[in-house]
Amino acid sequence: MAMSETRARYKRSVLGPFWLTLGAAIGVAGLGVVWSSLLHVPVREFVPSLAVGLLLWQLISSTIVESCITFIRQAQIIRNVRLPLLVHPFQLVTRQLITFAHNLVVLVIVFAIFPQQSLHLLPLSLLGMALLVVNLLWMSTVLAMLGARFRDIEQIVTAVMPLIFFLTPVLYRTTHFAATQVVVWLNPFTYLISVVRDPLMGAVPAVSVYVGAASITIVGVIFAMALFSSRRNRIPYWI
Repeated sequence: MAMSETRARYKRSVLGPFWLTLGAAIGVAGLGVVWSSLLHVPVREFVPSLAVGLLLWQLISSTIVESCITFIRQAQIIRNVRLPLLVHPFQLVTRQLITFAHNLVVLVIVFAIFPQQSLHLLPLSLLGMALLVVNLLWMSTVLAMLGARFRDIEQIVTAVMPLIFFLTPVLYRTTHFAATQVVVWLNPFTYLISVVRDPLMGAVPAVSVYVGAASITIVGVIFAMALFSSRRNRIPYWI
């Protein structure tokens, strides 16, 4: 279903989903030059970190924003076809992962230009990616339910995400601003990005980072399961 929707969205397009890849490449190139100068970090060190952070943020942000209207958009299917309701947020996350896979072309090019001696830590990065996906699944489920019940959720989330972007170490690393580290680590996305990006940059995340990411995952999954179990019968009426 996710693959079919991806094909339908980019039907008759020359580059298809690679238009998003092109946009990501331009963003990495432009922001890499500007922010490396502002932070006084060598381009060779900054651009690979920025590329990973920016691609992960695009995955997170697009999933969260679109999840608010997931059940609303699938209202006709929900009313007329007997499918598990979790299919729809899971389909959303899968489609975003397909787009993310296309964007990995940018990461391959960046790592080819600026080689990193961190392939031995790739399993840790894949583990972090698994944690991120699980968190996106429960977040999209919760936001899909809230968006179906309260139609203003989409506008609120859309307005808040740019603020969260600057509180998340995407353009920078947590070590760049020692004075604001407390604020940065209060952001759950900091943990989810760190467990994926740090191993690719040749650094093993601290135990506290894994504990934080695991805690967010466990608490989030339990909360999402409890909410969905108690309110799933109301979703067809809300939409």
